[in-house]
Amino acid sequence: MDEKELNKLRYPIGKFSPPKEITTSAIKNFIKTIEETPEKLRAAVQDLNEEQLDTPYRPGGWTIRQVIHHLPDSHMNSYVRFKLALTENTPAIKTYDEAKWAELDDSKDTPIEVSLNLLESLHKRWVVLLRSMSEKDFHKTVNHPEWGEIKLDRMLALYAWHCRHHLAHITTLRQRKGW
Repeated sequence: MDEKELNKLRYPIGKFSPPKEITTSAIKNFIKTIEETPEKLRAAVQDLNEEQLDTPYRPGGWTIRQVIHHLPDSHMNSYVRFKLALTENTPAIKTYDEAKWAELDDSKDTPIEVSLNLLESLHKRWVVLLRSMSEKDFHKTVNHPEWGEIKLDRMLALYAWHCRHHLAHITTLRQRKGW
């Protein structure tokens, strides 16, 4: 498989490209994506057997199971980052090694229902928080060790993309495999 084909599998909806301007309408759409993702994820993995769940979405990539467990791992970090930004002045946030987290037993062996339930509950809380935020709140920032200062509206755009990105890993694999 050549690099172009591999990148298409790696980024089925394209790489994240932040909008130049984030409007109130865009924020509402990003929140809607966050809200709808748990249900869409459940639908995407419905009726998959264990062998299918343990199939990588691309050569050298995570399995569907690992993708499902990655989403609440990542989104819990984001949720906490939002809360830190809303209660502190440009807090420094910590990164984590998502690839190493995906190799831990809870990401490789746990039934997917555990993370589907966790994601559903987490997203309900996150959406309540997001909808309670003012326009000014979305301009608050966190200090990311690699990206520098990042506004919450941009972070929201990133995580809405993140939802669609990983959902597409699963749905495009299902299409390719005829599942």
